[in-house]
Amino acid sequence: MQSLSRTDLQRLLRLRTPEPQSWDILDESIIDGLCRRAYRLGDKQIPAISLSPVDMEPGAPGLLYCHAHGKAFAIGKSEITDGRPALLEPPLSRDIAVAGWTVFCADMPGFGDRQAEGSETALAKAVSWRGKTLIGEMVADQMLALDALWDIARPSCVATLGLSMGGTLAYLVAALRADVFAALHLCVFSDIAPLIETGAHDLHGPYMTIPGLLDRHDMSDIAGLVAPRPQFVATGGQDPLTPDEAYAPAIKRLRAAYDAVPERLTVFRDPAAGHYETPQVRKAVLDFLATQRAMSI
Repeated sequence: MQSLSRTDLQRLLRLRTPEPQSWDILDESIIDGLCRRAYRLGDKQIPAISLSPVDMEPGAPGLLYCHAHGKAFAIGKSEITDGRPALLEPPLSRDIAVAGWTVFCADMPGFGDRQAEGSETALAKAVSWRGKTLIGEMVADQMLALDALWDIARPSCVATLGLSMGGTLAYLVAALRADVFAALHLCVFSDIAPLIETGAHDLHGPYMTIPGLLDRHDMSDIAGLVAPRPQFVATGGQDPLTPDEAYAPAIKRLRAAYDAVPERLTVFRDPAAGHYETPQVRKAVLDFLATQRAMSI
């Protein structure tokens, strides 16, 4: 089978042409010892926020945090400050910011302050009529946020992270951007073809559609484009989005992509866990990020 290339992925996603970088800071406040800033990004004025230590060191690392879906369209970027039901308390992003990272999160189409743009189904239909994909639009917006993070924080390195929908976006962005140092994704990694066989693919929202990908490839091939850079994969055996029949072939193909550098792939599989963060995953994520930060110095 021919390997998937970044050019192939860009074509399948129907990625739009990158727009010139621009951003504005709307406000700044101190919350529980962390600096919170609000932004508007690009010509689309995409709402975004960041969390960082008040005494942020020059050249500290940055994290592009991709928010989840959960049919909770009001949450969006506020996930990094207020959390969500699938996450432990305090929100994962707060622990990461306390550890010395600038955490940056933008609202995706239809979420948070962008709900007025339309429902997920309306947005998916509209972009399809124009020959694009909703997931491609999300990836393009995430890449705009990534550029803003680089410009604003001047980090020594940048990782991507997300849970569920956010996890998919996290490894998609890392697959497409060689300047991403590491990718972490929780509660989402599996191949789609096996999910379609059981009907479980319908648990994903309309955004999760890449027309033509399954002709030759699957989601594991996308995640494989992150190799040989560090990648963290956390899943649960009781999560209906990552059942054994869809997870097993995906992780096998991903491990093959890391044959030359197996130590750079961290896999955390809890057979008893569902679609949520666990204390063990929280510790593993923070340990992984601490290791990557030490490696980047």
